[in-house]
Amino acid sequence: MNIQNDNQWLYTISSKHKLFSINFREIWRYRDLLVMFVKRDLVTLYKQTILGPLWYVIQPLFTSVIFTLVFNNLGNISTGTIPPFLFNLAGITAWNYFKECLTGTSNTFTKNQAIFGKVYFPRVIMPMSVTISNLLKFSIQLFIFLGFYVYYYFAGSTVEMNLNILLFPVYVIMMALLGLGLGMIISSMTTKYRDLHVLVSFGVQLLMYLSAVPYSVAEAQAKFPEFVVPFVVYSPLTQIIEGFRFMLLNTGSFSWVSFAYTLISSVVIFLLGLVIFNKTEKKFIDTV
Repeated sequence: MNIQNDNQWLYTISSKHKLFSINFREIWRYRDLLVMFVKRDLVTLYKQTILGPLWYVIQPLFTSVIFTLVFNNLGNISTGTIPPFLFNLAGITAWNYFKECLTGTSNTFTKNQAIFGKVYFPRVIMPMSVTISNLLKFSIQLFIFLGFYVYYYFAGSTVEMNLNILLFPVYVIMMALLGLGLGMIISSMTTKYRDLHVLVSFGVQLLMYLSAVPYSVAEAQAKFPEFVVPFVVYSPLTQIIEGFRFMLLNTGSFSWVSFAYTLISSVVIFLLGLVIFNKTEKKFIDTV
């Protein structure tokens, strides 16, 4: 009688694994599947739509115009020497990447329950594919922002980048980790509580207004009630958006303490999401 050792098998599927485990070797084996899911996300999102990928451009532009009219013209919120439209577009460009990562991964289990129940592959590939595919949307919107940046620069506006632009990749990673971490947490919870989807849609809108997207931190500190200011200032998202504007427009504030706090918070939230996601994937098929 031959008894096979686990080491003799190419793949060993088991529910026993560490809570913090990300098997990069296994993900690399399934890289073709990851690429396929990324392509699927990009192709199917605007399939059978009239404008297609143009929605990537229309949404941030219209939102920036509305913010400029409501917050800057009507609400008298100052953006200093920076043109209000460009100020708002910078915040919305950063916010949109985080929002798409969060909302796209928050229904991982419920959206993919059929395929999860039929075939094995590393489940974390699904939220990873959403985060990667959203990089294309982010790149398009960033390109649009840079187009307006160049226009305002040659029109004589005082806009300039600074050396913090070298931290740009780190800010993108922090946005991805925050969106992915929170998305995995919510996705795990929605396997039992489906009405959380409604809360996510509502909560994301509220979170945007608490994350200094249409205003600066200085404006929040000057005009918000005292009990609201800490929620704005100590939000990792606020620090990301403020840092994003600081490096691209040289406006707002930056400190290495805030940067370190945001980086640590992003990693902690991602690891917490990974723990909950890994724990849920063992038994979600029984409750979803």
